Amino acid sequence: MGPLYSRGMALEDELVNRVTWKIPNALALVGSAANGERNGMTTSWITQLSMEPVLIGVGIDNSAVTHRLISQGGSFTVNLWDSEETRPFVKFSKPAVFEDGALNGRAVRDGATGAPIFDEAIAWMECEVRQAHDLGSHTLFIGELVDAAILDDEKRPAAMTDTRMKYGGVRRGGH
Repeated sequence: MGPLYSRGMALEDELVNRVTWKIPNALALVGSAANGERNGMTTSWITQLSMEPVLIGVGIDNSAVTHRLISQGGSFTVNLWDSEETRPFVKFSKPAVFEDGALNGRAVRDGATGAPIFDEAIAWMECEVRQAHDLGSHTLFIGELVDAAILDDEKRPAAMTDTRMKYGGVRRGGH
């Protein structure tokens, strides 16, 4: 297939998807909790937004369980995973099951804010929500970093390019 471009005409969905999928994105599990309910969700829309204070932003689908839990609980965790171990990301693309101290069989503990931290994460950040911006299909939750750890400094954190997963562009499949 040759080059795709719009030449000033209306953008085709295929072009929008393919070009946005080229944005280099980290891949992580976002932990959330509220009212005794916990969830872990795969996300690739993560970025640092400020140095003073240290603010981390995550883009969360407005219809996701995680959106409700972050909204109610006021916090979230970003759990970076080993790039060699990407299988959990597929399992956490749907709401997780919490039992016996684990989400989808992956051990978690409650952070200071109550949001779950994954024991297998190579590094994690815990954030308290300072702002939430509804941007249409997704909300940008901006959290101030309140706790963090690096558990394995040698391993490279997973990125979207380590998988065959794609996320972004326009909704597909009649959503």
